[in-house]
Amino acid sequence: MILSLSTGSLFTLPLQRVLELAAESGFEGVELIINQDFQHTSPGKLIRSLQKIAPIHSIHAPFMELNGWGGPIGSLKRSVQLAAECGIPLVNFHPPSWMGAEFGFWRWFYSVHDYQKEIGLDGEVTVTMENMPWVGKWKINPHILSNTQQLVEFIQRHNLYMTFDCTHMGSGKTNFINDFFLCYDSGRIRNIHFSDYGHGREHLLPGHGILPLTRFLNHLRSTEYQSTVTLELDPREFPKGEHNILESLKEMLSFLRTETNPQAESGREYTQETAPAFSPF
Repeated sequence: MILSLSTGSLFTLPLQRVLELAAESGFEGVELIINQDFQHTSPGKLIRSLQKIAPIHSIHAPFMELNGWGGPIGSLKRSVQLAAECGIPLVNFHPPSWMGAEFGFWRWFYSVHDYQKEIGLDGEVTVTMENMPWVGKWKINPHILSNTQQLVEFIQRHNLYMTFDCTHMGSGKTNFINDFFLCYDSGRIRNIHFSDYGHGREHLLPGHGILPLTRFLNHLRSTEYQSTVTLELDPREFPKGEHNILESLKEMLSFLRTETNPQAESGREYTQETAPAFSPF
């Protein structure tokens, strides 16, 4: 498996520094979230400068409006074009939000017959959709296709691949492993976002939430999955100071390498007592 770091994990730092920390800590590359840094510059030039620091394994299309990028349809297509130009193999995007009244995006979303052919430039770039979280007191999922079976049926019919997000699935079902295998058995997972969930908060360090993440990784390593596992954390999960952030990243990478290694023994489940040494309790 390829162990990657989402640039969103450290979005409070300059983008170049995020890639430097990913490289210094030993991650094999990053998932690049297209954010405000891409509004008033040449996106291709910026990406190529970042690729000199660390490999970029995937692009996350904008999930907010950016000047010059258009709405969700235009920004997805532009992200795919950039990925093709820069040799990045995968682009991930969020499905339409019914609560956000993204009805035009919704209609377009269902109108695409073959995402890899029509959006992924005839398969040059792998296009994945991410499963989305349940939020609020009443646990409402504001995006379409929140039912796992319906999601799987849709991506199979429309030749769309999937980014499986652990914290998003776990926000609705603490024991999300059965849903993971439902998605995995479709043959459609090409990227995994890895983090914990608990107490209404997403993208926590393992051990800061309630999800069975070590058990999930033990199951994952028993499969034939060989694609990307992307650590995607809330920046507030890291301690103060870049040295401590770097040490925390190294600790998490060591954990991921151990638990995804087919030769390793079954690992411990992280709790608040056994979480990484640099976690900010």
